[in-house]
Amino acid sequence: MAEKKIQAPSMPAIDPMKAKIMAALKDIKHVLVVASGKGGVGKTTVAINLATSLAKRGLSVGILDADITGPNVPKMVGLEDIRPEFDEEQKKIIPIESVDGVKVISMELLLENKTDAVIWRGPLKMSAINQFLGDVKWGSLDYLVIDLPPGTSDEPLSVAQMIPRADGVIIVTTPQEVALLDVKKSISFVKKVGMKVLGIVENMSGFKCPHCDEEINIFSKDGGKNAAKELNIPFLGAIPLDPKIVPLADSGKPFVASKNDAQKIFEVVVDNILAEIEK
Repeated sequence: MAEKKIQAPSMPAIDPMKAKIMAALKDIKHVLVVASGKGGVGKTTVAINLATSLAKRGLSVGILDADITGPNVPKMVGLEDIRPEFDEEQKKIIPIESVDGVKVISMELLLENKTDAVIWRGPLKMSAINQFLGDVKWGSLDYLVIDLPPGTSDEPLSVAQMIPRADGVIIVTTPQEVALLDVKKSISFVKKVGMKVLGIVENMSGFKCPHCDEEINIFSKDGGKNAAKELNIPFLGAIPLDPKIVPLADSGKPFVASKNDAQKIFEVVVDNILAEIEK
């Protein structure tokens, strides 16, 4: 009687795009994702200042602007009128380096007319993000910071699916209690896609009057801190509502690159983020 052969179990097919992305990111030590449940909370401000702070500490850093329809990173780091070059040999886009040494890629850098609207459905946006991850010549980096668009839809899902090895997600919110609802949605999303929540950053937290030094809580107080406590996740810090931040961002200068009250506080936030990564 012929001996029956045992067939080896078939291996699951490897997604070619995912394999390409993993190969492109193999020399990146850490990936940090910055997210928010809603727009207007200062998520991009946190992302670019986090990247800049890490670069000023002597680390090699890149930032990927994953907001395809509303890209703002280039303007806020002074690169809005520069276009990236293309490496013909490796077929890779070369990111542009900011004055503070951060490598940047964004849809805004690729648009002929900066005021043109990017009117794309989900699959096209996800394809663009995949290209930013797999077709950009990031090289060797200590940190890649990914600035997600607000919410929990296509773009965040694409990043989560393609970078399962990200160190974690930093969630940005504002102090009012109503923001707790958006934070809960963000945390639920992050956990469902199998990523780690590094903690919450509370932005626009208190305004110090330049005349009397009294602190005025324009957007209420401690919403992000209370959310972190309720949800049992780390509270990374609170960034004040500093009038110097907006004109600096409009002129393409991250606020951590100059001396101000917010800069000192933000460096502590970065210390807390690094501490969570070490854990």
